[in-house]
Amino acid sequence: MNYLRRRLSDSSFVANLPNGYMMDLQRPTPPGSSTSSPASPATERRQPPSVQSQPQGPPPGPASGSGGFLSSFSSVVRSAQVAQNVAAAAHAKSAVASAAEGSSAGSSQPAKPAVRKPKILLVIDDQHTDWVKYFRGKKLNGEYEIRVEQAEFSEINLASYVASGCMVDMQVNKGGTKVVRSFKPDFVLIRQHAYSMIPGEDFRNLVIGLHFGGVPSINSLFSIYNFCSKPWVFSQMIKLYHSFGSEKFPLNEQTFYPGHAQMAEPPSFPVVVKMGHAHAGMGKIKVENQQDFQDITSVVALAGTYATTEPYVQSKYDIRIQKIGGNYKAYMRTSISGNWKANTGSAMLEQIAMTDRYRMWVDSCAEMFGGLDICAVKAVHGKDGNDYIIEVMDSSMPLIGEHVEEDKQLITDLVISKMAQVLLGVSTPQLSSVKRSASASPSQSAQGSPQRARSATTSPSQAFQPGPIPASSGPGAQKQSPQLNKSQSLTNTFTETLRGSLTDDEAKAETIRSLRQSFASLFSD
Repeated sequence: MNYLRRRLSDSSFVANLPNGYMMDLQRPTPPGSSTSSPASPATERRQPPSVQSQPQGPPPGPASGSGGFLSSFSSVVRSAQVAQNVAAAAHAKSAVASAAEGSSAGSSQPAKPAVRKPKILLVIDDQHTDWVKYFRGKKLNGEYEIRVEQAEFSEINLASYVASGCMVDMQVNKGGTKVVRSFKPDFVLIRQHAYSMIPGEDFRNLVIGLHFGGVPSINSLFSIYNFCSKPWVFSQMIKLYHSFGSEKFPLNEQTFYPGHAQMAEPPSFPVVVKMGHAHAGMGKIKVENQQDFQDITSVVALAGTYATTEPYVQSKYDIRIQKIGGNYKAYMRTSISGNWKANTGSAMLEQIAMTDRYRMWVDSCAEMFGGLDICAVKAVHGKDGNDYIIEVMDSSMPLIGEHVEEDKQLITDLVISKMAQVLLGVSTPQLSSVKRSASASPSQSAQGSPQRARSATTSPSQAFQPGPIPASSGPGAQKQSPQLNKSQSLTNTFTETLRGSLTDDEAKAETIRSLRQSFASLFSD
């Protein structure tokens, strides 16, 4: 303000103003109005405080001159404020520009990787298989870690909501104390039967809860729930039977009874009666005559469930064809103990050639209920030389044979591929599906049933006669091993078997078969 006063009081400043600008200051000062001129700052500072506090009278001179001076002074002050605002805006603009340069310079530096929340995989299986070690170190699309929570159906409880999905409570034993841990699963692998008529083994409500919460799984929860009734699954096999015919899809005959009152006398004996829904041979009875059939009818009445009957097939061996993703294996199981149930007592299990016929069976059954990622077909090869399909199993199927570890790794890769596809929208090929076992499909073009079956008249203690092995394409193809007698020792057997140029897998397979032959020949008497 003092600066403005000095500038306005300077005569040279007023004289240099253009014509018509601040006319009030350019007018000559009337006589006697010298007291109205503002005092210099030095004069004001030299005045005593008493003089400054005295009221001054109105300045002489015309009122219009005083008003013009105030308006000119106000315009100058307004111009100073505008200039100050312009300077502030320019400063703000420069600050924004400098911030933009700083951000562009910072963007050139590598950004820190974001910490992603791991995906939770719930595995429903017993404690015989530790699935945590198979998923250890695995990641989805190289970004998301997989946290495995494993429990049986009996150890979990859940609640599902429309907005927040499914929340699972799992009982964990820590130091002998049961602790309940809660989590929200992103994916489920079901390796346990969801329903059995044994008391306390009906877990269909948990399957419904997982499906209500929208949790993806292998196999699908829709198929898991449909597999809770074997006659319901068999009805899907009947559709395949009518579609392909009895030659391509030889389904065993079966009759369904909703209760004991409808159970009429079967056309012929012996028959196999299956009561309700059970697993591992439970609830399955072989009936030889009409009296036994009437007794079983009374048992069905006490059980209060449905029942099925099917003709008993005098089998040479059982056949199992399994499919895990894109991997196929076929096994043959022959009873040694002589029990009509091949899964009861002692039995000999051997992997056989995966034929096109077997592949068609399992591929057609894998289309049930919207698709089965893991499934198996069970059949019986009878003494009449015919095959009879009797059952289909889902992802709860037991793993058998010498390649159990490989099958578990196949399931692991299949789950990771499915999780990446469902949760991230990334299609990744199954890693182990390309790497097939050398003995998994030794002859893809082989037709008919395997020739390594035991004849009907051969006793369980006699030698197991293997059929011709498909010859390898290399020059060192192995010929069929000659028939051994019990005077040959195991050492001679191994020496003859391993003779020639064989690969490691072929040598191992021949060694195992020769060992079986030698043991059977030693105890043939």
